Amino acid sequence: MQKEKKDKHFIKKPIYPGGPSQMKAFISQNLQYPPEALAHKIEGTVFINYAIDYQGKVTDTKVISGLGYGCDEEAARLVRLLEFEVPKTRGVKVLFHKDIQIHFRLPRKKAAPARPQTIQYSYTEKKPEPSEQQTGPEKGGGYIYTITLPG
Repeated sequence: MQKEKKDKHFIKKPIYPGGPSQMKAFISQNLQYPPEALAHKIEGTVFINYAIDYQGKVTDTKVISGLGYGCDEEAARLVRLLEFEVPKTRGVKVLFHKDIQIHFRLPRKKAAPARPQTIQYSYTEKKPEPSEQQTGPEKGGGYIYTITLPG
């Protein structure tokens, strides 16, 4: 009978449900670019240090390196929304500290789709004068259309 192997780590780190890719997706979906930063065309990265309690909730955020113009506050708000899964650590209540980078990139202007040109036209129908009408076997009525294009 073999002995049960103990875990390498006594204290297990918190994990975001779904992994780092899901955390990135959550941040990109909930990021609201501050209007003041948009007006001043501010881009960059905000570095934040945050604390995760034993329940997996973010309890404290501290901006290490910020951009200003409302980006720091938005990054801190986003980090406070995160919730982690914390494995049981043998009854010990541990406060974890982590760092994260929130990137602010100006939204790219999409090229306006080429609209099909619309041509407006009008036409008038004009019956030939009775004196101009053909007589005989080649009697054919006709209309004259005048198309006027704008411009």
